[in-house]
Amino acid sequence: MPTRSPPRAPSPQVPACTSRTERCSVSPQLTSRSPDLKRLADEGYEVEIRSGMLLVHHVPYLDRDRTVRYGTLVSELSLSNDVTVAPNTHVAMFTGLEPCDGLGQPLEALINSRGRQTPALDVEIDFVFSSKPAAGYPDYHAKMTTYIAILASPAQQLDPEASATTFSVPGVTGERSVFRYADTATSRAGIGTAAARLAGHRIAIVGLGGTGSHVLDLVAKTHVAEIHLYDGDVFLQHNPFRSPGATAPEDLAGSPNKAEHYTALYSRMRDGVVAHPVRVGDTNVGELRSSDFVFVCVDDNGARQLIVERLEQDQVGFIDVGMGVYETDDGRLSGLVRVTASTPSRREHVHRNQRIPLADGSGPNAYDRNIQIVDLNALNAVLAVIKWKKLQGFYLDLEEEMHSVYQIDGNVLTNEDTP
Repeated sequence: MPTRSPPRAPSPQVPACTSRTERCSVSPQLTSRSPDLKRLADEGYEVEIRSGMLLVHHVPYLDRDRTVRYGTLVSELSLSNDVTVAPNTHVAMFTGLEPCDGLGQPLEALINSRGRQTPALDVEIDFVFSSKPAAGYPDYHAKMTTYIAILASPAQQLDPEASATTFSVPGVTGERSVFRYADTATSRAGIGTAAARLAGHRIAIVGLGGTGSHVLDLVAKTHVAEIHLYDGDVFLQHNPFRSPGATAPEDLAGSPNKAEHYTALYSRMRDGVVAHPVRVGDTNVGELRSSDFVFVCVDDNGARQLIVERLEQDQVGFIDVGMGVYETDDGRLSGLVRVTASTPSRREHVHRNQRIPLADGSGPNAYDRNIQIVDLNALNAVLAVIKWKKLQGFYLDLEEEMHSVYQIDGNVLTNEDTP
């Protein structure tokens, strides 16, 4: 006679939100907006939305010993304004032991791959399943109930009481997120392990000109907890032409401060963006010590020197960006785009090789044209953010370079200051 596991194990719990920058989205609130998810819940399935993934808990199945057990069926979620659309893929995932048929043989026709993975933050799975109907799945109710039937059928042949419909709601589950809607990009790509390495960080961006604004655009789409924006300048009509997105004429009315303008803009998508509408100087540079990492995007060498020296003193990692663009005799543009990283364990190259332009208190040259082009600003920001992600373990870093220079005319990227 087959044995049974305990009626049900508690569903994995996600800690309640505690940080002022965390925003909780409880599963029933999102579920009720989508007819297919609401139908699953109304029929008694234990539905949870976590980190942009759909989880159905307490799904019965058989293990190799023909013991009835309960696992969690997982699927990506395709959403539009937090409402489901047709599933993007027929693939599903599973957390539990290897599911088997009534003879204790693995369901090889169902199992696509084995091995622990983290497709999204706080979501771990053990198996990937593939069962594709000819017409695909029209909605998530059809998809999840199809997989549940395949898993549960062998278990129910041995124990007719084994059921995935418990009419229980997973306890204070809720999605910890800085975003105002579910991040289905991370879950869709299945890169939860990498994304988690950026979660909770406190980032500062000093200078929100062309490059700094693009740095913000990229960092804002990660799970960092806080992004502090420092800039005392106003957002004028030339700024939209080297910044991400499209600025409406009314956004320029009143010459808003840059930090406040970008905080309002990106707070539409996420929490944790904090405006500091001031220039960084002697009186406030110490605020940066509370940052986990700082992007220095200023064109004033005196300010840059003050910031760099203080960050080194306070043992804070940073990346300094810059570019030099000039016009040739025939009216074409050329020049260099630079990214220099500095961490508490690797500082020497900055001064030994004079990687960062520092000048004792001198400001920008009044006669310097300071040519900036939006694509070069974006490239400068992309290279900087990629390097930051390498330092955090998001990307593989084989060279561990701390200084990179892109040469426009030759399309050459040179990496220097390797270990």
